[in-house]
Amino acid sequence: MDYRYALEEEAPDRKLYLAVPLNVYKTFFSLQFIQRVVQRSQISLLIYDPDREVIVQWQP
Repeated sequence: MDYRYALEEEAPDRKLYLAVPLNVYKTFFSLQFIQRVVQRSQISLLIYDPDREVIVQWQP
């Protein structure tokens, strides 16, 4: 959260994304509690497949 606030101060036009590997997204981020935390905290996600080296999804 500190980095997010610092970025808002220094570069307010930039958007911060949390990069998450696909397997972690499918397991950990599928939990209801974690989904609520992500929503409440307004965390933007970038889901990527490290094996194929591609971005799978952007979640603003």
